Amino acid sequence: MAKRPIFEEVTTAERPAARGGAIDAARRGSRGAARVWLAVLFALVVAMIAVGGLTRLTGSGLSITEWRPVTGALPPMSAEAWQAEFDKYRVIPQYQLLNKGMELSEFQFIYWWEWGHRQLGRIIGLVWAIGFFGLLVTRSMPVGWTGQFLALGVLGGLQGVIGWWMVSSGLTGTMLSVASYRLAVHLGLAFVILGLIAWYMLSMSRPGGALMQARRLSEGRLVRAGSWLIGLTFFQVVLGALVAGIDAGRNYIDWPLMAGGFTPPGMWDLEPWWRNLFENDGTVQFFHRITGYILFAVIVGVWWVSRRSANRKTTLAFMGVMHMAIVQMVLGIVTVMHSSPWYLAILHQFGAVILLALAVRARHRAKYPLPQSVRA
Repeated sequence: MAKRPIFEEVTTAERPAARGGAIDAARRGSRGAARVWLAVLFALVVAMIAVGGLTRLTGSGLSITEWRPVTGALPPMSAEAWQAEFDKYRVIPQYQLLNKGMELSEFQFIYWWEWGHRQLGRIIGLVWAIGFFGLLVTRSMPVGWTGQFLALGVLGGLQGVIGWWMVSSGLTGTMLSVASYRLAVHLGLAFVILGLIAWYMLSMSRPGGALMQARRLSEGRLVRAGSWLIGLTFFQVVLGALVAGIDAGRNYIDWPLMAGGFTPPGMWDLEPWWRNLFENDGTVQFFHRITGYILFAVIVGVWWVSRRSANRKTTLAFMGVMHMAIVQMVLGIVTVMHSSPWYLAILHQFGAVILLALAVRARHRAKYPLPQSVRA
């Protein structure tokens, strides 16, 4: 037998197949399943924010005066049960000072709004539990994501506790509605949860290895700018909740001035001074307007900087934030000038949801740039 050339032996020798790392060790469909689960949670939280806004606008938030996380899932099933719930409501200040003489049928209307709001919260908790434990039981949990997904459930439970803390503020004294600062905490946490879900969804849309490779092309300057956008947007949402909590959007309907001046009259009349930041309708709306201008200027500035990015898809992501900011600002001005009717107020709130989601996406694109062709 003729001796084989050394180069032939080297080039034809069989090599063992390369083995994937820990990131690729999970089942192939695990990230896809997690993404679908997160998408359902995202849609439910958006619906929860909308229903919560309508519950407040209809004055329904104090119609259920007890917190029963389990037994409260069942509404009154008889005339006696309805009367018992109505009797509990007739004791609180909102009925005594605002709705005295309300008929049972009118009470049932606001009761169903609040019951639906709480029921949707239970559904969100159930969907989270089914998805989380389902991923664990089927061993489909994406590697390294157990803690993050567990945190969503913990925050959801905390949101329920804060919700009751908010409602309880309107059950005593002379309160006609819930405390505005507690409403701001409640809505703020909802947006935190929404932002986290959006970030996790974006991460689940790509393999773990692809994210690690993309991070090498991360644009630190735009990542930091994206963090500022998310933070300022969140702060503006909290200010918007304070505006909504005291109906501050209905009292100064001229723009760009307020009652004919740059600042509203009596801006610091309340004592001590810090109460004006929460209870003075003119002061709260003024700072909401000013923060809106600042946020818009920052968004335009960040978009201008993003134009230098080598990745066109990253630039387009920041451009999307800027376009939505224009829509949201115009919508806010129109809402105020029409004295904040419920349909415009809800639309403005939904605009905040879209703006935050787009800001999260832009930051994600900056940290994990999408692949693009050399020609692009």
